[in-house]
Amino acid sequence: MRYALACLALLGAGVALAALTLDDEGRRGVLAAAAVTGPIQIVVFALLAGARPGTNEFLAAWMGGTFVRLVTVGVASWALVTRGGFAKVPTVLGLAGFFFAMLLMEPLFLRKE
Repeated sequence: MRYALACLALLGAGVALAALTLDDEGRRGVLAAAAVTGPIQIVVFALLAGARPGTNEFLAAWMGGTFVRLVTVGVASWALVTRGGFAKVPTVLGLAGFFFAMLLMEPLFLRKE
């Protein structure tokens, strides 16, 4: 739960920064990126946190989460930019940047055994 709240705070800060610095089209792209990455990252982290560190289950959750993020950036970039009409650079950078920032927060919330 603490991780989910931290992710929501990070996403909110990113969207707020975009609101202050980007035009309307860029803001929409960053907001869409936040809406896509937040739920996926929280679910992927929950699966990782449920696995015991040092086990094959943990490695599978870690590798699976990496794969899900990679595919999400590719598919969501294509869908949001070509089908949704969102601005290319803010949307794609938002997807990759949000995932990267939330990924960097993971070790702070994983239990140590």
